[in-house]
Amino acid sequence: MKLTYERLYSEKWSRNMCGIAGFFDARGRSPNTGERVARSMTDTLIHRGPDDGGVWFDGSSGIALGNRRLAIIDLSKAGHQPFVSSCGQFVLAYNGEVYNAVELRADLEASGRKFRGHSDTEAIVEACAVWGVEGTLDRLIGMFAFALWDKREKRLTLARDRIGIKPLYWSFSDGLLLFGSELKALKAHPDFKSEIDRNAVASYLRHTFVPAPHTIYRGVSKLEPGKLLILERGGEPKVESYWSLDDRVQAGMSKAFSGNEAEACDALDTLLRDAVSRRMISDVPLGAFLSGGIDSSTVVALMQAQSSQPVRTYSIGFTQEGFNEAHDAAAIASHLGTEHTELYATPEEAREVIPSLPEYYDEPFADSSQIPTFLVSRLTKQHVTVALSGDGGDELFGGYTRYFTADKFDWPLFESPCVARCSAAGAIRTLSPGAWNRIAKLVPGKFRPVQFGQKLHKLADCIGGGRDKFYRRLISHWNSPEQLVSGASEYKTVVWDADVNERIPDFVSRMQYFDTATYLPDDILTKVDRASMAVSLEVRVPILDHRVVEFAWTLPRAMKVKDGKGKRILRQVLQRYVPPSLIKRQKMGFAVPIDEWLRGPLKEWASDLLSPDALKKNGLIDPELVQQVWDEHLSGAKSWPLPIWSVLMLQSWCDAQKIKA
Repeated sequence: MKLTYERLYSEKWSRNMCGIAGFFDARGRSPNTGERVARSMTDTLIHRGPDDGGVWFDGSSGIALGNRRLAIIDLSKAGHQPFVSSCGQFVLAYNGEVYNAVELRADLEASGRKFRGHSDTEAIVEACAVWGVEGTLDRLIGMFAFALWDKREKRLTLARDRIGIKPLYWSFSDGLLLFGSELKALKAHPDFKSEIDRNAVASYLRHTFVPAPHTIYRGVSKLEPGKLLILERGGEPKVESYWSLDDRVQAGMSKAFSGNEAEACDALDTLLRDAVSRRMISDVPLGAFLSGGIDSSTVVALMQAQSSQPVRTYSIGFTQEGFNEAHDAAAIASHLGTEHTELYATPEEAREVIPSLPEYYDEPFADSSQIPTFLVSRLTKQHVTVALSGDGGDELFGGYTRYFTADKFDWPLFESPCVARCSAAGAIRTLSPGAWNRIAKLVPGKFRPVQFGQKLHKLADCIGGGRDKFYRRLISHWNSPEQLVSGASEYKTVVWDADVNERIPDFVSRMQYFDTATYLPDDILTKVDRASMAVSLEVRVPILDHRVVEFAWTLPRAMKVKDGKGKRILRQVLQRYVPPSLIKRQKMGFAVPIDEWLRGPLKEWASDLLSPDALKKNGLIDPELVQQVWDEHLSGAKSWPLPIWSVLMLQSWCDAQKIKA
């Protein structure tokens, strides 16, 4: 059945961003207290869903499902969860948004299924009853994590969306499965075990996040993107893939886009328009994050092109040079005619966020852009309940500096004699990052490299080895984290998998794959989810519509990265809506001046957390090595803001959790 957009969006569909939690206790213990425990677990997620909450409990089966709801469309009780299917066999607790629920419903009604309301929750549970879980997952367009209980088969299924936009944690021990949208939900169960995983600590210190499927706690896992977990009574959990990034990359490269750039631009424009349009439907106020970069500007441009009213846009600015994007965002907003709001955050306002970070993230997390992400989320929530963001454009279309650095300087970086590369690295290190930044000021502002000294020093650290070593060094905050955590053996992620070289021989494409598989879900999407959900704001990410992801991997590298520039095809789409003169600025990132703050207003706080006594208290990190790095940073001999920040966030988390050796 073909539906026009008028028909597609004329009906009131109940959608909700929320949190889920629950357990499956095959041991059959404490059936009388199970509902109370499930409610306690679910109530820890009230910030994710302040509008409604519910628990479904079957003591005889030992199963409990809980949900907290942030109502977005159809604010009635039609979307109340957990939701029981019309046949009575299935119960669903669901977190997310499915943007093709109307089409799903039309197909289900044609097959004879009866609907009681207009929620995407109901569409999912009825679809699972008709098509099965995997058949349903194949059809969904959206972001989601859900728990589905099959009453007849006594089977629990957990599923997470293809890209990892929505989180889902789980643990299994002695026949008890716990699950939840955040770790705090699992911790609310009386049988939760909170033993710190030292190997995960080492992995965290390299990446600034604990890479999936691991968490900071031993025996507790993240369900990875595109996977589902199945547990039947008396059995063990089975984790399976229903969608694989690796498979889609291979399929895309084997069936490459055959048209020219203009045709690719048309195809991408059409795909993104549809992805954006589907995510603009809301019965509560809606807006968008706007940094002035390519990704967010493209999303806002496509929103405004399909809206009869000015789109509400929001940005955060900082007064420090090299960290302020607000003026670029304002210029884009002015051209597009959006209703723009910006906040210039003082260093004091930004630093006030730091004590709350362990509460928001539940485990150590040290991407310092978590601070402005929270600030822009808090600002946006004052005006709207839903915001679109441009996340994903860097990974899919080649926006990170490492991509075009490798593209432009492949021979001198990887093929020239090692002695030449080492000499170049030594020459770079003769000047501090601050000195290089002062030299960069001689370059006219339009062409001046952003944070030039920091990037140059990072490059110097990376050019001594081969391509994959170059990438691993670039993504490492501590290059040898096992030296800091005695007795630890860090978990090796896909970035150490030598087989990937054969499957993806092009180095730039390989870096994009690594980033999409690890950095995107475990850092970028985690950061946005926790920061936005902390203030009950839903963030939608149209560029990460799985159809866009799959299309991007059919494009040749030259349509993404070429002549030392990234996002070539995405820029061409944006230039249909915004003059090139407004989108030529260099990539800045979304960061705060941690380097400057650690030597200034954060110095006393950092010194306390990095003292030998403080480090010995939790028994995780070698104080001597940390002290050496901290002394070098304070003296200006070397600049170590990111490694230090990762230790500080670990220490802050340990203090908040009262971790002691």
